[in-house]
Amino acid sequence: MIPLDVFGSESVAADLLQQVRWRDGVTCPRCRSDRTVRNGSYQQFQRYLCKDCDRTFNDKTGTIFAHSKIALRKWLFSIYAFLRFNTSLRQLQCEIEITYKTIHRRVERFAEALDAPSLDLVGPVEIDEFYVSAGLKGRERDRWSRSRGLSRRGRGTYDQDKPPVFVLVDRGTEQRYVVPAKSADESTIRLLLADRQQEPLTVYTDGFCAYDPLTEDAQFDREYVVHGDGEYAAETVHVNTCESHASLARRWLSPHRGISKDRLTQYFRAFQLRRELYRKPGREALKHAVKATL
Repeated sequence: MIPLDVFGSESVAADLLQQVRWRDGVTCPRCRSDRTVRNGSYQQFQRYLCKDCDRTFNDKTGTIFAHSKIALRKWLFSIYAFLRFNTSLRQLQCEIEITYKTIHRRVERFAEALDAPSLDLVGPVEIDEFYVSAGLKGRERDRWSRSRGLSRRGRGTYDQDKPPVFVLVDRGTEQRYVVPAKSADESTIRLLLADRQQEPLTVYTDGFCAYDPLTEDAQFDREYVVHGDGEYAAETVHVNTCESHASLARRWLSPHRGISKDRLTQYFRAFQLRRELYRKPGREALKHAVKATL
């Protein structure tokens, strides 16, 4: 259920932020001391005084919501709509009636505040890659734009504005990871598979030649299918889960046309967060999203 009360009242939005941020007790964002006392208010937000550094702060201090003249309820609505409904930034601009530049900057700050996913693989693991068109949007170019009409088919590279994105599915924990990379080569694959709990790690891949060195490595037990030969699944050996998740990731990017390849990591971190709160009810999903940025 959509938490309309939060989006309609600044005081309710402030209470939600206070609950999420200080769930383990109030601590000073500057010196990390827990010797704090209430000290009046700042608009709808509680104000505090730290007895150690003798400085004041409020519920927004040190968060992505600090120093913003836009109401907190509007920012919470933007985060919720962006994650839950994959709303484009242009549509958010119309909904909360602020400039595109402002909403773009704030959504970028939100995405940058998200932690990178920690890969701790149990196995067996599926790994596959897909490629997205992403250039240098928002930056001055020192070359001509790429010609879409004459684009080459096949696997792309970061330099060709078609960077690879790896999808890993850990069947042991049912965790799924989406990680952009600059190249789809052996070193990148080994780096992605480095954090594992056991050896040999069972790895399911397709017939892409970059995975071939894993076959001769005693640290891995590689099994694969060759799509070029019409082979897509042999009992438990397949990368169908990766391909399914990749299709969802492509749809996540589709409303945000022309994403810079330098920003892919932030957008896919937001996609990961969206998958975490997918089954959560409205208010719990919003709390989870806010907690991820603190």
